[in-house]
Amino acid sequence: MTTEFKYEIVEEIAVLSESSKGWTKQLNIISWNGKDSKYDVREWAPDRSKMGKGVTLSIEEATILKMALDTREDLE
Repeated sequence: MTTEFKYEIVEEIAVLSESSKGWTKQLNIISWNGKDSKYDVREWAPDRSKMGKGVTLSIEEATILKMALDTREDLE
């Protein structure tokens, strides 16, 4: 039995990379199953018919991640 879920890409922020097969790793803001929107990083098929596993972050989690990345010297 498969569980169906709905999602809405509220905002497309960035394409982080693209594979040789055309899949793109993207940063978007997505609402899953009608809930509050979250930041989302995952791979998408070229036509968005399929998606890979990803990670979702609340605004609070994204803020902590941004602060942590901002303090990294190797990213300057």
